[in-house]
Amino acid sequence: MVRLLGRSRSQSTPRPQDQRGQGRDDRARRSAHGSDNGARQGRASRWLPLSGLRPAVSGRSVAGQVFLLQVLIVLVLVVSAVVALVLQVRHDSSQEAHNRSLAVAETFANAPGTREALSSPDPTAVLQPRAEAARVQSKMDFIVVMSTDGIRYTHPKEDRIGKKFVGSLEPALEGESFTEEINGTLGPLVQAVVPIKAPDGTVVGLVSAGITTENVGGVADEQMPLLLAAAAAALALALAGTALVSKRLMRQTHGLGPSEMTRMYEHHDAVLHAVREGVIIVGGGGRLLLANDEAHRLLDLPADAQGQDVLALGLEAHMADLLASGRVANDEVHLVGDRLLAVNQRPTDLQGEPTGSVATLRDSTELRALSGRAESARERLKLLYDAGMGVGTGLDVTRTAEELAEVAVPRFADFVTVDLAPAALSGDEPETVTVLRRTAFSGIREDAPLYSVGDKIDLVPSSPPALSIDSGSSILVDDLSRAPDWQAQDLERSAQVVEYGIHSLITVPLRVGPLVMGVANFWRSEKPEPFDQEELALAEELVARAAVAIDNARRFTREHTMAVTLQRSLLPRNLPDQSALEVAYRYLPAQAGVGGDWFDVLPLSGTRVAVVVGDVVGHGLHAAATMGRLRTAVHNFTALDLPPDEILGLLDEMVSRIDQDEAVLDGTAPITGATCLYAIYDPVSRRCTVARAGHPPLAVARPDGSVEFPEVPAGPPLGLGGLPFETAELELDEGSRLVLYTDGLVEDRERDIDDGLELLRAALAGADSSPQGTCRAVLDALPPTRASDDIALIVARTRALDAGRVVEWEVPADPAAVGRARADATRKLGEWGLEELEFTTELILSELVTNAIRYGTGPICVRLIHDRHLICEVTDSSHTSPHLRYAATTDEGGRGLYLIAQLTQRWGTRYSPTGKTIWTEQALP
Repeated sequence: MVRLLGRSRSQSTPRPQDQRGQGRDDRARRSAHGSDNGARQGRASRWLPLSGLRPAVSGRSVAGQVFLLQVLIVLVLVVSAVVALVLQVRHDSSQEAHNRSLAVAETFANAPGTREALSSPDPTAVLQPRAEAARVQSKMDFIVVMSTDGIRYTHPKEDRIGKKFVGSLEPALEGESFTEEINGTLGPLVQAVVPIKAPDGTVVGLVSAGITTENVGGVADEQMPLLLAAAAAALALALAGTALVSKRLMRQTHGLGPSEMTRMYEHHDAVLHAVREGVIIVGGGGRLLLANDEAHRLLDLPADAQGQDVLALGLEAHMADLLASGRVANDEVHLVGDRLLAVNQRPTDLQGEPTGSVATLRDSTELRALSGRAESARERLKLLYDAGMGVGTGLDVTRTAEELAEVAVPRFADFVTVDLAPAALSGDEPETVTVLRRTAFSGIREDAPLYSVGDKIDLVPSSPPALSIDSGSSILVDDLSRAPDWQAQDLERSAQVVEYGIHSLITVPLRVGPLVMGVANFWRSEKPEPFDQEELALAEELVARAAVAIDNARRFTREHTMAVTLQRSLLPRNLPDQSALEVAYRYLPAQAGVGGDWFDVLPLSGTRVAVVVGDVVGHGLHAAATMGRLRTAVHNFTALDLPPDEILGLLDEMVSRIDQDEAVLDGTAPITGATCLYAIYDPVSRRCTVARAGHPPLAVARPDGSVEFPEVPAGPPLGLGGLPFETAELELDEGSRLVLYTDGLVEDRERDIDDGLELLRAALAGADSSPQGTCRAVLDALPPTRASDDIALIVARTRALDAGRVVEWEVPADPAAVGRARADATRKLGEWGLEELEFTTELILSELVTNAIRYGTGPICVRLIHDRHLICEVTDSSHTSPHLRYAATTDEGGRGLYLIAQLTQRWGTRYSPTGKTIWTEQALP
């Protein structure tokens, strides 16, 4: 194909660039079906070994058309040869007939006795036997002896004797022998007529010998089978040779048709002259066969170079010698003009003809420049890719700014600083930026005289950062030593920067839409060249990607701050004063988002204390708001002084209503869901009543160092509904530690909850017995690998109320027993040193015991507790609770509870399965 291209190119004149471009466009349009042609080529080459001559005889391909044309030519040649041979045989037979008949006639005419027999009385009797014998011997059809009048003396058919001879006699009568072809009595024939002359030359008779055309053609017919067999053999050999040639041509052309071959040539020609690599083909005699356009350009060849000797083209001597030698060359560099050409050369006769060589030329000067630009572009793309992967890995504004500075040093700049507005650091949107704070710094050295991280920068209006923030566009400073606007920011520091060797600056605003959060500064000191426009574009692209990450971090910071603020405002700030438990707690918010973990310590009547911990499913403001609603609900339900299981039931119903309300609001029905553990500890009885709704189990560390997780029915999470909650009652020694926690403590993505519980058990077993020490030990033993969930931890060490501070007695259901109850209470108060409370306590007991006797049922029990308050409790078996009201002036009663409310700090009613208890609390003097 190279030779084909070479011959075609060498025979044509060089085309102008515009004509070649137009030709390439035409060829490109004509190559629309190139893929189909390739498919046909592949199919032809695959079918050829399997189908034999079938593709070769197809008229669609060049091989098929050549085969058919050769077969037609062979057939024409064979038929022509057969016809020529037949005609030649017939001609030769006819000529032979003429010669034989003439020879036989002359021989018989001149035979001894022939002339004498003519003068005998009966010439027929003498000549007829002789004539027949001669005819048979000479294989002629007849020998006739006749008179000068043409009357036959002899004839093979005796009935013709004596009759007139058919044919011409005049030449013979004149003494001339001749032959002729006539239609005689025996049919078409060739006959010779010879005169019989007397000694004086007088014609005395005539002899005619002849052979019919049928016998003449018989000779040719005898040769015809052999002739046809030879023709058939020649045709078979010709067809076989033609088939073999067509088959080889099929392999070489891959079954392509003429149009496809033409299109392939055009494509190859277009590619050959379009590549940016010179191609030169030199023949065996050193004659230039082909040079593409790039070779013409690189070697500055004349337009008529094709066909000339390469030594006569005016090339550099070393280059011409290399091309003429045809030797193998591998990336040899030759100086041609002002170009360094890398030359590769190979001979073309490695497998036989044609002889010569082909050489390729590459301009290494252009390649170096191009490879340098490609390498620079690759490094910049790699920098952008690394920035996309390495900047914004977290949601911290400061860390994101540091990642931007780190990724650009030293690959792009020698020093990088990031300055952000204080509002952006706190998560807000900066409105007007006049002050920046140095947030991140990275450099090849640490001693650069630039502002340090954390420094406050008051912008001068003419400085590049101020101009960049105001305009929202980047600024390139070529030479800092000649930039008075930049120096005006800080004259002393700018002089130090220039003296240090930093000479060029790019300032790019950190902008997302119209919002500008600060600037990124890129400083150069090592390279003597200043930043250029391409590097400015790269810096803008780099900062644009980082700005999005910083803005995302800023938004997250704002939302996280809002959520944390909301969450902390909803969590207890101070624990209430109470004597039943010594409490310590830890709360660790999640880094990825605020969760819904919460806890509470709620004093109850009778010195009891409720400890509750819960966890709302999800993160964010919604979870924090739901947590606040649940905590408020727990406060309200706790005021009812209900058992833990009933409080969880009320919370479950409330969470279900929250889900329903939210489903109506946004059209979806996500299960908010929450877990909760509620425990009530009574320091008088040292009993703890616990119920939980899908929450991790309570841990109890005994004073002897043992740790257990009491069996408390788990119950379903809040919001599922349909199942009641159950309680478990524990009896605790004084000094036992109750450990309540959320699942973030014992469970995460890398740790199973069972493993977490075992770690918690081990931490509690070896921890300090104080609540604070226990919290530290637990968090040290179970550090969160990644704070993806909130952690709430409460440790409550139990206390027992001294038995001497509690007195309890039964009161008969008799109005007369009210006085004895007052007396017993007064005596006990005197023992406790609370004489100042005797009067008010007598009034309270009188009212409560009287109501119990009048409206309740027995037994009636009175209990006094001396704790932080003086607590009076009256218990009966009735479930009817009195209520506070204003009595009318005409009412005789109804003022007792009003009087109690005025004399006490708090009062209330709590219910039990056996009745109710009305209690009051009085402040101690």
